[in-house]
Amino acid sequence: MQTDPEQQVRMFKEPPFSHYKVSPGDSFWFIAQRYGLDYRELMRLNPDVVPTNMHVGEVIRLKPDAAHHSAFEDQVVALVNQERAKQGLRPLTHRADVKNVAHKKAEDLINANYFAHNSPNYGSPFDMLRTFGISYRSAGENIAKGQKTPQEVMNAWMNSPGHRQNILSPNFDTIGVGFYHGAWVQMFIQAR
Repeated sequence: MQTDPEQQVRMFKEPPFSHYKVSPGDSFWFIAQRYGLDYRELMRLNPDVVPTNMHVGEVIRLKPDAAHHSAFEDQVVALVNQERAKQGLRPLTHRADVKNVAHKKAEDLINANYFAHNSPNYGSPFDMLRTFGISYRSAGENIAKGQKTPQEVMNAWMNSPGHRQNILSPNFDTIGVGFYHGAWVQMFIQAR
């Protein structure tokens, strides 16, 4: 017996939550239908999501008051601070302006199709921080691509001496984490 797939999907008069994780086959139109929203409003709320190229697993906003951030980014910060606590180091502050630069770098890694610390668009991580008006005494950057979860990317970074050194540096007091379509970026600074 074949059933109408539309009847198997639960519909809502309004979204029961603020964020939504994209599933296979999703589109802004389908998500809007399911949650009783206008698909144009969904597109306005998620300007960095290309409607014709939604990525499974990416998190989009359903409500205007929803924070525009990835839960993955916050989880990475929590994992970094756990590792620092094990070494008796003070936690890093997740600063919005540094997070913004890290997110832009993650987008750049995907959109410009490269994997390196030096961006063809922004130059070095140090140039990039200065371009976005962030002053610092010292800075560092970790990048990764392809890991599926915050724990997976943190395991990779902690098993790499250079990346581990940035995460556990007693000089850094601030972090920004960016995640975009499988690219991960950590930017560390010692604030002035």
